[in-house]
Amino acid sequence: MESSRVSEKKKLKRREILEKKKAIDQLIKAASAPIDHLASFPSFRYFNRNGLCLRLESGRGDKLSHCMKQCIQNLLKANMEGLYGFEWAAEEKVKRREMVAPEAHYIFVHWNANEMMKDSSPTPSLGFLHYRFTLEEEIPVLYLYELQLDSSVQGKGLGKFLMQLIELIAQENRMGAVVLTVQKSNSLAMKFYISKLRYVVSSISPSRVDPLVGVEKNYEILCKTFDHEAKVILEEGD
Repeated sequence: MESSRVSEKKKLKRREILEKKKAIDQLIKAASAPIDHLASFPSFRYFNRNGLCLRLESGRGDKLSHCMKQCIQNLLKANMEGLYGFEWAAEEKVKRREMVAPEAHYIFVHWNANEMMKDSSPTPSLGFLHYRFTLEEEIPVLYLYELQLDSSVQGKGLGKFLMQLIELIAQENRMGAVVLTVQKSNSLAMKFYISKLRYVVSSISPSRVDPLVGVEKNYEILCKTFDHEAKVILEEGD
């Protein structure tokens, strides 16, 4: 009789685990389906502050034009080559593959129509966000792969504006957290995320998983959590 009850409890536990996994998979699928996440946040389609008149536009990795691919590569090279040093050649190849993945969501930053009329050769894009919906430690998260801005629009509140949007998209799609990776050598980015936006070094970051190994890694994984389970697993750790 006792063994029968134990067996039944194990079956029930397995069923609960499978049902939870199915629900999370459906959550990720539903979050990844929309082509335009900006549709839910019309007030974020334009950024008119500090002398900038910009518009935002959504995109997908498998729908990028040749011109947009080139613009992404140019921004990445301009902003990241110095941080990666000799590792950039290999890292650039990885980023090019990531760039065109079907699961890659984008938000592009452009001059608005009136501003573009003043310049006969406007920059195709002044910046972009690349993000995906995925799992980290079985927690559904929005993983921010890239936040890249042209030097002409940096330091004017645009980065914070874009991160507010990303966090809204994550919460609307019931993600437990926003997760991102930052190069240790990028002191400005580390200060931006940790001091200004209150992100924390995640428990899955190499420096916290194994400090001896973490010292050898050139990056940290940061996160901002939105529910108790995500906080326990991604911030506090086991």
